[in-house]
Amino acid sequence: MPATPARGHVVVAPDKFKGSLEGAEVAARIAAGVRRAAPGTEVRELPVADGGEGTLAAALAAGFERVAVKVAGPTGLPVDAAIAVRGDTAVVELAQASGLARLPGGRTAPLAAGSYGVGQLIARAVALGSRRIVLGLGGSACTDGGAGMVQALGVSLTDADGAELAPGGAALRRLARIDLGPLADLLAGVEVVVACDVDNPLLGPRGATAVYGPQKGASGEDLVVLEEGLTRWADAVRTVAGRDVRDAPGAGAAGGVGFAALALLGATMRPGIELLLDLLGFDEAVRGARLVVTGEGCLDAQTLHGKAPAGVAAAATRAGVRVAAVAGRLELSEPEWRAAGFAAAVALTDLAERPGDSMARAGELAETAGEQLAAQLLAG
Repeated sequence: MPATPARGHVVVAPDKFKGSLEGAEVAARIAAGVRRAAPGTEVRELPVADGGEGTLAAALAAGFERVAVKVAGPTGLPVDAAIAVRGDTAVVELAQASGLARLPGGRTAPLAAGSYGVGQLIARAVALGSRRIVLGLGGSACTDGGAGMVQALGVSLTDADGAELAPGGAALRRLARIDLGPLADLLAGVEVVVACDVDNPLLGPRGATAVYGPQKGASGEDLVVLEEGLTRWADAVRTVAGRDVRDAPGAGAAGGVGFAALALLGATMRPGIELLLDLLGFDEAVRGARLVVTGEGCLDAQTLHGKAPAGVAAAATRAGVRVAAVAGRLELSEPEWRAAGFAAAVALTDLAERPGDSMARAGELAETAGEQLAAQLLAG
């Protein structure tokens, strides 16, 4: 029996279900289920992201304009990317240019992959008149400390013979001189805010190479080479910037792109989901709501440490609105997800009839999950 339409609207604010549905698709399917169970209830779809892959899509779903940009991919081959622009704010997603998904044929290039395309995206945003750039880090294929990014913004990095360094973290071992060139003028009056959910420093056992290098194909001697390159890079940047941020929380994000953003772009860092919720107008959307439904592919222990559903739950709770979750898999116990602020949680694996259905029929099952939650939480 359909739930009685409730006073107050419902906000559906999920992250992507990686490997099956983008955030906007998840939101649309859950919303359809809510509408079916509670006809007449206003449902607002607001897909979210935590600063990694999906950040651009979330901004576009919230009304930002897509601007196509052809840039260098992680190995230098051109890729079709985009930024999102609204007013004087631009959203730049690192993964659009230098993400693992941009590697030709999926073949990793741990020593040579670079972040040049990220700088090209930033340059395009500045050229369009953006005065605030939100840089989402996550899914990086490179460990170059952000050197490629700043080269694309006019910084010159040369070796002892005066030759410009090739892309990639390995080349940084030969770095002899940094010339910042037009960087200060280019970014005059531009605020760069980094959406970042990791607190790793640039170097050491918790640094960009040791923790994330293996995910990008680095092993054995590669790890030694990359650490040496990043150390030389950090020393040289300290000289030209007049400060040392190698140990700053988040400096190791995205293969050290966080370091270059802090040291050379004058960026500030904020937790990804917190920044994105502000950017997407979540507080306004949730005002007067009866229920918020969020979710992601897997609700697990990592969710509790700054992932999108936990951030949505915290923001909804502060607004005095109940929040429920839909997940592809649910690996938290009921006491754990309740302690995180969720009034209810539904896993697609529990709704699936056969193994594999939770991926193959994710949209259909997300719709059923939305219907179940609405019947449970909106009745009466």
